[in-house]
Amino acid sequence: MKAVIWTTYGGPDVLQLREIAKPVPKDNEVLIKVHAATVTTGDCELRTLKVPSLYRLPLRLYVGIRRPQRITILGQELAGEIAAVGKAVTRFKPGDQVFAATLFRFGAYAEYACLPETYPIVLKPVNMGYAEAATIPTGGVNGLHFLQKANLQAGERLLINGAGGSIGTYALQIAKAWGAEVTCVDSTPKLAMLRALGADYVIDYTQTDFTQNGETYDVIIDVVGKSPFSRSIQSLKPSGRYVLGNPTLPGTIRGWWTSMTTPKQVISTVADYKMEAIIFLKALIEAGKVKAVIDRSYALAQIVEAHRYVEQGYKTGNLVITME
Repeated sequence: MKAVIWTTYGGPDVLQLREIAKPVPKDNEVLIKVHAATVTTGDCELRTLKVPSLYRLPLRLYVGIRRPQRITILGQELAGEIAAVGKAVTRFKPGDQVFAATLFRFGAYAEYACLPETYPIVLKPVNMGYAEAATIPTGGVNGLHFLQKANLQAGERLLINGAGGSIGTYALQIAKAWGAEVTCVDSTPKLAMLRALGADYVIDYTQTDFTQNGETYDVIIDVVGKSPFSRSIQSLKPSGRYVLGNPTLPGTIRGWWTSMTTPKQVISTVADYKMEAIIFLKALIEAGKVKAVIDRSYALAQIVEAHRYVEQGYKTGNLVITME
């Protein structure tokens, strides 16, 4: 089978398309013929190991000190068809159309991938193709997780900083389905798309600093980790919640102190990819309340170009890799 192999930390050119042996599922695993995967900002950060210092050492210990060893195929999410199942598998059968998070196995940049049956693998929504379904695990699960951790309620005012990416576009739609008023912050080219998805207000960060416009919010979610901490806290209502979606060690420490000394809460969190979250998202999608936003699609052989595009920071919604 064809797969993109990752052998050293560095720029997009370290990714190499190769022919390797097709994996064989263990007793508790399913073999998925991958139809679509995605390139996320997280994939690019791991490839370069340019991640917040809080995670750098644990990731290097897990993946490989000097070069990738334990993980050699990137890709955090996929959609495809069950090609074979291990003899202990009971949830799936060959031919099932599914989408899945690969978790710390990664491995989606390949024509086939093996995953344990216990992983967050779910039958594909009936109203989505493979390309759309592949975007659900990372953007959808993280967006839902941030909203749940903030305990967002109907009628509350939510601001999403970095709303135009995979996580933000899902978080916006889920929040609107829950009855919140949503303000989205991103760059000029993404604002029309955010309005079309249901944003009540949009702010172009290249023109306006949302922390200095006098508005206050019940919840602020900083997806990209770039909003100024002190001024963001000041932009919260007295009992507001500030979610650090990409927490740094200094931000986590400041957040802990703020939560201890004021009524405002700072939440540093990462999603845990529980099956219930995936199923909840699927229901919203099949009800027509949430949809995928896809910027571009690339073939597997174009993986270097795809990573280069995502790394530039221009991606709107999701970037999909197709195997055909």
